[in-house]
Amino acid sequence: MNLKQLAIVLLTIALISCNSTQKEKNSDKTETYPDIKIVGAMKNVMWKGELGSSIDLDSISNKNGLYGLGPVSYLTGELLINNGISYVSKVTSDSTMTVKKTYDTSAPFFVYGNVTKWHEIELPSNVKSIRDLEKFIGDKTTEFKRPFAFKLIGQVSNAIIHIQNLPKGTKVSSPDKAHQGQINYNISNEDAEIIGFFSTQHKGIFTHHDSFLHMHLITKDESKMGHLDELEIEKMKLYLPLNEISTFRSKTKSQSP
Repeated sequence: MNLKQLAIVLLTIALISCNSTQKEKNSDKTETYPDIKIVGAMKNVMWKGELGSSIDLDSISNKNGLYGLGPVSYLTGELLINNGISYVSKVTSDSTMTVKKTYDTSAPFFVYGNVTKWHEIELPSNVKSIRDLEKFIGDKTTEFKRPFAFKLIGQVSNAIIHIQNLPKGTKVSSPDKAHQGQINYNISNEDAEIIGFFSTQHKGIFTHHDSFLHMHLITKDESKMGHLDELEIEKMKLYLPLNEISTFRSKTKSQSP
């Protein structure tokens, strides 16, 4: 083998190695499931201080029936995509916020997927809290592929939502440091929509360590939106993705609200 051939072989090996490394980095960054994609990880934001962008929302090409949620990069707000519309909420005071429709934003971790048809389910009267909801969804979706998206529509008796508002330049190495500046807001007797994602395998990725749910709430008038921390349901209906329905098929009525 002459020097020219040797150089070509070495260059080819280097390119293959580079591509393999890049693919590996990308695979670490994104988890892809049949209906859901997860970019970044909550634990890396909270414990490693990875606050920068893992995804630009305007890079998501299929916005038909798109749903997603996560925080704004550098923990300066909250993100929600509800049926193709992207909302960004930011703190303006301890009692007020702004909610803007835009895809010109990014997230350090984000979970999203497309759902175009939903199955409507009446919630039992004893499902009132987040824990009640988590158990109800878990018990009724044992045959579903996970993770999956869901939503609730109706009246909220009481709820607490928060918006991340990390001071600029803050270094994060723990959840306590990550939540500096966070503002909580009370919601009372309002019609609202809650978008959520359920998984039993993603604690620390897109759900907290003690929950299978991650949910964001937006009021019907779109004036308030944030991460849902506490919930008291008045009268709401649950919607599960139609393509995941098996046991509910003969029991409930499908529709796209």
